[in-house]
Amino acid sequence: MKYYIIAGEASGDLHGANLMKQIFKQEPNAEMRFWGGDLMQNVGGTLVKHYRELAFMGFAEVVMNLKTILNNIKFCKEDILKFKPDAIIFIDYPGFNMRIAKWAKDLNMVTHYYISPQIWAWKENRIKAIKRDIDFMYVILPFEKDFYEKKHGFPVTFVGHPLIDAIQNREQKNEDLLRKEFSLDERPIVALLPGSRKQEISKMLEGMLSVVKDFPEHQFVIAGAPSQEFEFYKPFLKNENVKFISNRTYDLLSIATAALVTSGTATLETALFKVPEVVCYKGNWISYQIAKRIITLKYISLVNLIMDEEVVTELIQDEFNSKNIKAELKKILDENHRKILLEKYNLLEKKLGGKGASEKTAKLIIENTFALKK
Repeated sequence: MKYYIIAGEASGDLHGANLMKQIFKQEPNAEMRFWGGDLMQNVGGTLVKHYRELAFMGFAEVVMNLKTILNNIKFCKEDILKFKPDAIIFIDYPGFNMRIAKWAKDLNMVTHYYISPQIWAWKENRIKAIKRDIDFMYVILPFEKDFYEKKHGFPVTFVGHPLIDAIQNREQKNEDLLRKEFSLDERPIVALLPGSRKQEISKMLEGMLSVVKDFPEHQFVIAGAPSQEFEFYKPFLKNENVKFISNRTYDLLSIATAALVTSGTATLETALFKVPEVVCYKGNWISYQIAKRIITLKYISLVNLIMDEEVVTELIQDEFNSKNIKAELKKILDENHRKILLEKYNLLEKKLGGKGASEKTAKLIIENTFALKK
């Protein structure tokens, strides 16, 4: 069968790649065209557009780039019509994907959504469009099943979280060799994960790097996003105690002692690597003011949302300042605090449903598509 996959961000590229591997494993002759990134491209099929061309952050930035977004939607529809897929697979990225889903369903195409839009956080009224336009929904967070089925009467399948597979299946590497490769000494490592988009990276690194001088017994390492060139990071590397690695976040987390992490999927990845973290976020002022009024969640990090308690500290907007970063980083470097945090991380992993999310989802997509096409 022929599959058209749309992933618009780095995390979608990771999960899309693992899903594609499993589809090819179960259906070797499958044909795929996709919007995604390098990881998906390495699996096979045809890359239509790279996510680095699609990433616009926040309300204000979306408005400023509206013409580009609309052109991308038009191009996507034309490309799907030429390819004539048996099914379309949407991976997160709801602002774009829900528009394509409405159009696709009007043409009676089979639609799968893997990794639900976070309508439990905001834009809950999107449930109407999801019920209308999505044939099959596969959710990866345990509380999402109750949200869809009990609250909104829409059947979904909880498949577990694909990050567990992505982390457990990665090649294990020797710490000494990694330190040598990254030109790091023996001091404990504080990983800095400032996000993947230029706007957020600049904002986050300014704050994160402000505390480097307060921790001379540690070394700080910036995790460079695959979507950004080294030249972009150069201005942030003036302090000799700050190192940089690109597109090797998992290797970095595997040897890190602590981390400062911009909110998003990275907060969960860091927890699954059992690295104590402080969650940080500072956005465009206008975007933040709008978001604050329409998002009613108690927490912004996936770790805290899944556990329904403040397991990791969140420093948001004005709270994200040097004084607070220093205090919270000191806290997670304390051995007693670390022990408590790691116990919570173990409970978190159990809640996420174990291994096999990509394999389960691939099997369901193939079976469900075949059933509808009969």
